[in-house]
Amino acid sequence: MVRRKFTYRGYTLEQLKEMSLEEFANLLPSKERRHILRGNFTPEEKALLKKIYKITQNNEGNNKSIKTHAREMIILPIMVGLTIHVHNGKEYVPVEIKPQMIGKRLGEFAITNKPVKHGQPGVGATKSSLYIPIK
Repeated sequence: MVRRKFTYRGYTLEQLKEMSLEEFANLLPSKERRHILRGNFTPEEKALLKKIYKITQNNEGNNKSIKTHAREMIILPIMVGLTIHVHNGKEYVPVEIKPQMIGKRLGEFAITNKPVKHGQPGVGATKSSLYIPIK
């Protein structure tokens, strides 16, 4: 079986990593492109970028965990391979960045609400629960 090589809009991951931020921004959808080209980075996003550049320059890889509240940060090609812990409002959720995530937001991968698990009501939950047989 032949594995397909990852491409984003016709560019391989290596080509994306070699691009400048402005060149990469021109490949993104309009909202993300404007966000990067205007430099509308929040202080949290600036701190996250600084940490990421520091880790990639020192080739530390996954050794250092990066925690952030910047859920609106756009995933850049230099982040691929890192594990970033994104705050979901209660705790930090580890997000391993894969090439398919490029161009998305970090918050999309750290769900903020817990899925509801419905079950049978317990004794005393409501008047109708009195008539449910307890096994």
